[in-house]
Amino acid sequence: MYTINSERSSSSMRSLFDGSQDFFLMTPSPSSAAPVLRADQSVRRGPALRFLADGCSVDAFEGESVAAALFAAGRRELRRSPRDGAPRGMFCLMGSCQECLVWVGSRKLPACQVPVTPGLEIETLDFREQRLG
Repeated sequence: MYTINSERSSSSMRSLFDGSQDFFLMTPSPSSAAPVLRADQSVRRGPALRFLADGCSVDAFEGESVAAALFAAGRRELRRSPRDGAPRGMFCLMGSCQECLVWVGSRKLPACQVPVTPGLEIETLDFREQRLG
């Protein structure tokens, strides 16, 4: 935690936003302990596993989404725009935008909503189109 110190009274925080020329110093508060942040804790992941994306093995952790695993593996492009052929990848990561669609078996699903599982096989739209013609 930090304390903001100023020439003015500490109750007059309006001066932070009213364009005045006062200077403020942020100093650590002596009486408060540092908050525990998630970044300070170790990352808890599921067991390591592999799945297939377009016939290639991808390392991942159980519980990750397919989109997160592909992004971590360096794969940014999942399809091409049907209008201008521009590369498309992950965008909203909550299943709303449909930018990360992949084939999972016979279903077209957003990769951000598909959890990685051992033995999972996915295909990008372009890969399946090239494979099946």
